Amino acid sequence: MKIAFALFLSLVLAFQAKADTLAIAADPWPPFIDENHPEGGVSIQIIREALGRHGFDVELNIMPWARAIDGVRSGDFDILPGTWYTESRSEDLMYSEPYVANEIKFIKRAGEAFDYSGLDSLDGEVVAIIRDYGYGDAFYEATNFERDPAPELMTNIRKLVNERVDLAIEDEFVARFIISNEEPELLDQIEFVEPPYSAESLHLTSGYANPRHEEIVEAFNAGLAEMREDGTFDRIMEENDLQ
Repeated sequence: MKIAFALFLSLVLAFQAKADTLAIAADPWPPFIDENHPEGGVSIQIIREALGRHGFDVELNIMPWARAIDGVRSGDFDILPGTWYTESRSEDLMYSEPYVANEIKFIKRAGEAFDYSGLDSLDGEVVAIIRDYGYGDAFYEATNFERDPAPELMTNIRKLVNERVDLAIEDEFVARFIISNEEPELLDQIEFVEPPYSAESLHLTSGYANPRHEEIVEAFNAGLAEMREDGTFDRIMEENDLQ
């Protein structure tokens, strides 16, 4: 009887442990989502720490962005770790408090003239974007320029230097990190345009189709507040040269 009870208890505990492991879906986006980082990237490190304080573990699943956001919207995955806000996304995703700010800039070929002064200054341009990224509702609604989507940044940078598009767009820190690690020779062939297009806040999101979405987001918000209070958040950012 004791053996049977012990076996039953171990199965219950194993089920609970599995139930409290949340599945993260994300595309590679160093240094925030990075398979070569010991924690899976800065975003994953922050999320793991925040949720760990409230009884959750996380499992990182790397995939293309479009599949990741669709999987979280449908509830097949629990967490999208790095989400910029758009009104359309907020219909399907519950947003956490912001935890990082990204400075989004247009990227041009080195030496070419282009001054950004609002979306009107993009008249007639072809802008390389990453498919389904959240550049803001106004960006997608504008009709005075063409958006050329691709699944990842390096495809867009190659298009830019090969004159297949006029501009690309990305967080400068992320773009420099990815290019310097994959094709550093291209950094001399591009320039980041001032002023920035926008400063976007990065959020954790969970799909409303997921029955645990509110629990997940509230646990992250609480853990994040605790990390900011006790200095853990600043320590993680400093460790990763982001502060």
